[in-house]
Amino acid sequence: MSVNHSIFQSPFSWRYGSDAMRLIWSEAYKRRLWRRIWVALAEAQSHFGLVTPEQVADLRAHADQIDLDRALQIEAEIKHDLMAEVKTFAEQCPVGGGIIHLGATSMDIEDNADALRVRESLDLIRPALKSLLKSLASQIEQWADVPTMAFTHLQPAEPTTIGYRLAQYAQDLLIDYAEINRVRAEIRSKGFKGAVGTSASYIQLLGSSAAHADLETHVMESLGLEPFVAATQTYPRKQDWLVLNALAGLAMSLNKFAFDLRILQSPPIGEWAEPFGSKQVGSSAMPFKRNPINAEKIDSLARYLAQLPRIAWDDAAHSLLERTLDDSANRRIILPEAFLCADELLATAHKLITGLVIDRTAVARNFANYAPFAATERLLMAAVKAGADRQVLHEVIRVHALQAWAEVAAGQPNSLIEMLCADARVTQHLAAPTARSLLDASQYVGDAPQRARLIAARIPIA
Repeated sequence: MSVNHSIFQSPFSWRYGSDAMRLIWSEAYKRRLWRRIWVALAEAQSHFGLVTPEQVADLRAHADQIDLDRALQIEAEIKHDLMAEVKTFAEQCPVGGGIIHLGATSMDIEDNADALRVRESLDLIRPALKSLLKSLASQIEQWADVPTMAFTHLQPAEPTTIGYRLAQYAQDLLIDYAEINRVRAEIRSKGFKGAVGTSASYIQLLGSSAAHADLETHVMESLGLEPFVAATQTYPRKQDWLVLNALAGLAMSLNKFAFDLRILQSPPIGEWAEPFGSKQVGSSAMPFKRNPINAEKIDSLARYLAQLPRIAWDDAAHSLLERTLDDSANRRIILPEAFLCADELLATAHKLITGLVIDRTAVARNFANYAPFAATERLLMAAVKAGADRQVLHEVIRVHALQAWAEVAAGQPNSLIEMLCADARVTQHLAAPTARSLLDASQYVGDAPQRARLIAARIPIA
């Protein structure tokens, strides 16, 4: 696609998001949808004798002839974008131009088009999220049994497995997947209810509310949409908030994954890293840098997307009485940018998950340094079962552990296992080989591998 970089362009116009998502939210596509809706309305009206088949055929024949230059020229004069498109369309249709928009108000067209665009956008997000989950499932299976240090409060805690850590992200994303599917299934549109949602204009045209109900059903079936039962001039703006909340929830999950990756890529830990190209430049000043730029991009865009539901909340909460126009300008921004943001987040996360670099040497080094401390819990419980005084042995372990911590802090190997296995206060209750086996924390991961695989098994494959 061609982008004019001599004037301001939103990064979403070319840098972030896919061309497929940009197409849905393009001005030309929106106007094609408007015309599609006008044609569907005219087709339904022809069944009631309000317009002729020839007029409908004329509209249908010119529905794809978008002329933005002409429409914008008219809009500059009349200051109304939808009416400018009506006039542009009418100029192209010598037979049917006079009946375009009969009985309708602007939001009968615009809100139905927006509902279609939201639904189509969700239909791009859903398979992208499913693909990400499938890639994550493969990684979970691969790493389900491999022990690693878990961290609480950003301090070494007890062992977990790499696959179980990955399963936490997958579990969150499965919640997002279910929520996005739920929101997608419940997308509704305004339907055709006129200026304040009472359908008065259509009833006037058709002569009865029953006839209007038939007309609305006919049009909505043609568009493949379900209308809200009640509407004002617009569909309930709460729907936008629900959609953006679902996207923000997805951003939340990906933000955590990316932030954790950034922590694990830091040299003091150094266990994980995002893929880095052979010709990739990490820094303009420091050639040695391997910055986690993709994870940082995820966190940056996720932070932005997280704010958008608040705007949608205000649009819904401040839609006074039957409607105010103070949602119109920001909806032109927040709806497309929320979807393009989510689109970019998923594409970037997919690259990180599929190309995730895990340094087994670093994992083993950190495990050797910190895991013995966690394994002392096993030693303490076994020794007490064998007759030791819990309080006495707790103090023994504490003293040795503090000495071992000082060694690790000084960059020396952790000698805690050797100290405990040589202490008679321990070996009088547990033989040294038994104590050494108990202090092997690689087996102290509980049921983490099994739980990791349970999460992987829940990920949709089809």
